[in-house]
Amino acid sequence: MQDVWRPIDTFLRERVNWHRVGAGVGVLITGIALYVLYKLLRGIDWYEVIEAIKRTNPLNIVLAAAFVAAGYLTLTLYDFFALKTIGRTKVPYSVAATAGFTSYSIGHNVGFTVLSGGTVRYRIYSTSAGMSALEVAKLCFITGLTFWLGNVTVLGLGFIIHPEAASLVDRLPPSVNRAFGVALLAILAAYVLWVSLAPRKFGRGGWSVTLPGGKLTLLQIAIGVVDLLCCAAAMYVLMPVKPEIDFISLSVVFITATLLGFASHTPGGIGVFDATMLIALHNFNREELVGALVLFRILYYIVPFAFALGIVAYRELILGVKPPPAHPNPLEAAEAAMAKKKRRAPKRRRAPSAA
Repeated sequence: MQDVWRPIDTFLRERVNWHRVGAGVGVLITGIALYVLYKLLRGIDWYEVIEAIKRTNPLNIVLAAAFVAAGYLTLTLYDFFALKTIGRTKVPYSVAATAGFTSYSIGHNVGFTVLSGGTVRYRIYSTSAGMSALEVAKLCFITGLTFWLGNVTVLGLGFIIHPEAASLVDRLPPSVNRAFGVALLAILAAYVLWVSLAPRKFGRGGWSVTLPGGKLTLLQIAIGVVDLLCCAAAMYVLMPVKPEIDFISLSVVFITATLLGFASHTPGGIGVFDATMLIALHNFNREELVGALVLFRILYYIVPFAFALGIVAYRELILGVKPPPAHPNPLEAAEAAMAKKKRRAPKRRRAPSAA
């Protein structure tokens, strides 16, 4: 049986350019979404959108801003948890908070979050904690794992509790969506059990990272869930009053739209996220819903982005735009230390020779 699968495995690993496949999927999703969004927004009364924004209760905007702040605070815990996981326990929370907030704020708005956010992280961790590119890559893997574990948990529960909300997006029967939710939670439970039974590593060769154990994985899931629920709550309080929608249903639609936007790699999932929300929540007044989406984008994307750019600019000003410190080869460092020790050692006096 292995002989049958070996050529297929070799072909998939060596012949298929997965970066191009991912980029192609992103472009396809974005193209379809932009076309759909154009059709949805055609004929919309933008004066009514502005009026809908003006009619939004200021208290709701303040509450949404508080949920956004709580969400970004949780994002800093992604980095702090990942640092502990990869063994960098002495890096202070202030550094983790700076790296987490700025990398996500900039990554969300620039697009291609893994690359753009990873670059910001490397700059901060290399200059503030002397971390190597390999360590930052491991940290990014753990933070990404936290994000996906949280998504699987929330979507799994949402698909089970309100499968009809998922049907608004994927157009599948509620029974199929409920079965999908059960499958997601079963996979999650199997993963938690797997990492609980013995230490597990991901990766091979010179790159591998030890996965968090069972209890730490539950903490990891909790961090991801809180982050997603804060974001969904910010959107929920900005939604039009009528027709009514419960928080769980909105969360399912919101997180599904967010994931589609993430897959498109567009800045802020623009076009994809908005089209998904408008299609799924078609029973809402379009102008009022667009107004809520505009407010959410301002609070969740534009304001944090401005703060993040300010923080990065201030750091670079303080650092004097210095390059990250070099990480010498361990063998070369040991040889240099030995040479330095020999230079400091007192010279022995030679005994006088006999006449």
